[in-house]
Amino acid sequence: MSKDSYRQLCIDLLKKQRLRKMQTVEHLGSARLVINDRSFVNFSSNDYLGLSDHAKVKQRSKQWIDKWGAGLCASRLLCANIEPFVAIEKKISRGKKTQSALILNSGFQANVSILSAILDRSVLGESPLVFCDRLNHASLHAGCAMANIHQIRYRHNDMNHLQDLLKKNRHKSKNAFIITESVFSMDGDVVDLRSLVQIGKKYNAKIYLDEAHATGVFGQKGFGFSTAFSHQIDFCVGTFGKAFGSFGAYIACSKEVREYLINRCGGLIYATALPPGILGSIDAAIDLIPLLNDRRAKLVNLGNIFRKKLSKMQIPFGTSSTQIIPYIIGNEKDTLGIAKGLLRNGIYAPAIRPPTIPNGLSRIRFSLSSSHSKLDINYLSEVLAKIRK
Repeated sequence: MSKDSYRQLCIDLLKKQRLRKMQTVEHLGSARLVINDRSFVNFSSNDYLGLSDHAKVKQRSKQWIDKWGAGLCASRLLCANIEPFVAIEKKISRGKKTQSALILNSGFQANVSILSAILDRSVLGESPLVFCDRLNHASLHAGCAMANIHQIRYRHNDMNHLQDLLKKNRHKSKNAFIITESVFSMDGDVVDLRSLVQIGKKYNAKIYLDEAHATGVFGQKGFGFSTAFSHQIDFCVGTFGKAFGSFGAYIACSKEVREYLINRCGGLIYATALPPGILGSIDAAIDLIPLLNDRRAKLVNLGNIFRKKLSKMQIPFGTSSTQIIPYIIGNEKDTLGIAKGLLRNGIYAPAIRPPTIPNGLSRIRFSLSSSHSKLDINYLSEVLAKIRK
């Protein structure tokens, strides 16, 4: 592919109004930002509990930089496996109620490198059967692609369809995996984890659960939905870059899986370890998360208030039941128009369009935070009512 080919692709995207550009912003806490000297209420961040600006999170980050340095400059398998990694992984495994845990560098990198390792046919001895929710995050699809695995996709959150596909195909391989999110990133709905676990047990299929948007917000002490089924989830992945207010990712798993990944997971083996400042912020967030029931309750309440207001305006939001609430518009041009209308009124909530989501399902995805107020939700609702007329 030549430079002209790259340029032509961008020209084609521009013609379709799909050319993306990065916006330079300044953050004012978790729910406000500034663009070109103008302040906006931010409804696009995943900082669900406002921890990125928490004094203790920032303080420990600074302390660990002073103690351990700005960077570790090596893989953990070489000379970067400092004691904080071990301590944090123990905290994760306790919170997730698993035998073990392993820290990786980002949610996307974790899913891609873990899935390509655990689905490796040269290790399993054959191609595994991999059943995926159709609306799984792009990183989960990318992980399967990197493993060169054919996905058997079931209809979104449809446990009956999943079970039908397992009945039809389970005999084809000794190894079967079910891959899903617990809170879906674009729709804000929740998997029926109890039914999923029962199906996994019935068909002897291992479960890979992505808790990126549930970690910190749901489950026992905020450690995700998997805490109610910890012994029945084989691989549980989450991030520190959302409700934890920091950066990085983890997998909570058995000791055997951890040992295997240390030897087979490229995202760990070939990557420079997370820097001490990030580790410090993660450590502080893990200590704070169990104590933030009030923030979690507020977040749930704000979501319920906003959905009621959307219902009154007959604005479709799918089956959202979490802090992620989509205004599903469908048409890309109309979605861009709504996003611009919000921006004119001091609300930052960019349009989500293909290829991020399927054609015909363009939307505004509102991500709520406990840092928002009821006044913010009321104002957002008033603006939506005004710009839709």
